Amino acid sequence: MKLWMRKIAVTLIAIVTLGMYVPPFHVTDEADNKDAYASKSNVDETVSAISTVEIEEIKHLDESHHFVKDDYIQDLTEKAKEQAVTKLGPKIAEQVEDEFAANILPAMESVLTTVLEQAADDDVPFYAITEQPAPGIGERIFHVYDERNQKDIARFHVRRDNRPLEGYWFNFHYHLSHDNFEQHHEIGEIYWDKNMPPKWMA
Repeated sequence: MKLWMRKIAVTLIAIVTLGMYVPPFHVTDEADNKDAYASKSNVDETVSAISTVEIEEIKHLDESHHFVKDDYIQDLTEKAKEQAVTKLGPKIAEQVEDEFAANILPAMESVLTTVLEQAADDDVPFYAITEQPAPGIGERIFHVYDERNQKDIARFHVRRDNRPLEGYWFNFHYHLSHDNFEQHHEIGEIYWDKNMPPKWMA
């Protein structure tokens, strides 16, 4: 085989196999030995270039992974917002929607994003939002849970407080699994009226 064809074949094999396999060289005389050395240098440069490309691809995949996690967090946040609006129901939403949209939703979104960002990258794809808020006078807006074991990670609730001489307030808060949901973390409050509010989702 002519020397130039051998060089092309070696280079093509190096590119196709991404440097995983380099064919053996059979040197017959001193002149071929010099050409073989030059050819090996070319192969090393090609393998080095391919390795650089592979490293860049790995970096890109890693960046893509974070991008996917961010997208997933955004999707869960949108679902959470829908559940919160559903929880209010049309009768309550009609009266408090401006304050709810301006103060409660952004705070709730911030807390949820923080909870999800602090979770391990491998866990987040298994996190989900409960589909149905608690109707009537139940507190649950939504829970974030792990689909693999059905265990809650965070619980977002709203409580109806009747304060003497003030009337009814909606207290939005959340609980976290790391303290067994015992601690009460404030999100915000909205004043309703002195009259009892309708049931949730009414």
